[in-house]
Amino acid sequence: MRLFDPHIHMTSRTTDDYEAMYAAGVRAVVEPSFWLGQPRTSPASFLDYFDSLLGWEPFRAAQYGIAHHCTLALNPKEANDPRCVPVLDELPRYLVKDQVVAVGEIGYDSMTPAEDTALAAQLQLATDHELPALVHTPHRDKLAGLRRTLDVVRESALSPDRVLVDHLNETTVKEAKDSGCWLGFSVYPDTKMDEERMVAILREYGPEQVLVNSAADWGRSDPLKTRKVADLMLAEGFDEDDVDRVLWRNPAAFYGLSGRLTLDVATPQATHEGNSILRGAPKDPKESADAPNAPEGPVGTPRRRPDPTHTPAPAPTPGA
Repeated sequence: MRLFDPHIHMTSRTTDDYEAMYAAGVRAVVEPSFWLGQPRTSPASFLDYFDSLLGWEPFRAAQYGIAHHCTLALNPKEANDPRCVPVLDELPRYLVKDQVVAVGEIGYDSMTPAEDTALAAQLQLATDHELPALVHTPHRDKLAGLRRTLDVVRESALSPDRVLVDHLNETTVKEAKDSGCWLGFSVYPDTKMDEERMVAILREYGPEQVLVNSAADWGRSDPLKTRKVADLMLAEGFDEDDVDRVLWRNPAAFYGLSGRLTLDVATPQATHEGNSILRGAPKDPKESADAPNAPEGPVGTPRRRPDPTHTPAPAPTPGA
């Protein structure tokens, strides 16, 4: 089973998550830019963050056999902070990068005039750069937020079939589907959607243009939700082709609209700009492979975790 998580914030996850995701069948992810968790104080913090989504995270994902792409934007929450808005002037030079497969997340958080302005401006950026757009619908008053989103999309030059409206649920799915946009659903442990509700929506509305994601971030979330949805789909009578469509072909088709999606994973490099995740590995590859911290496999392969029960052999007695 191959899985594509089209919306996950790996910046907030550990390398253990990458390892578990690969074991579950995840072979590709798209990481949308989102808020910092605390207020940003200048556009400069966006630029370092964008650079990490274009460099460090693809490097980290490749260590675990996962293809990584990103979407870049001024997110809805921070569109309300005047200190952040100037990043809109910096976005064009980032939107030309090969790893960027959409403009996003854009949309609404609190449905303010500032968010209206940022959404319209970034839909135009998507049009200018021939990119699709990933749109965040608000977590509160969702139907009103969806309708406001669709109004702005219709007023823009970007065709609805190049727009993914995310964080949908039972109250918003019909109008979103009728709009001609792609449909995104985030599956969470406690909030948003769960596996059972997701499968019920697929049964009612079908798998066409539906994307399922974990949206895993700093809070209580689960980067394996795509696999759990796939397993429940099979248990509830969907076939393997349905699963592959929803959890691989649909996200590949949407982000493929960018013309930049590459699902082959490059051979992992040993370092990224001199930095490595291989903590404790010896610098000299000629060191003994029996050393507790010696790497396994080719350069760039995550090393085996040391066995905490291992007791090193005693040093030989001098003269023995």
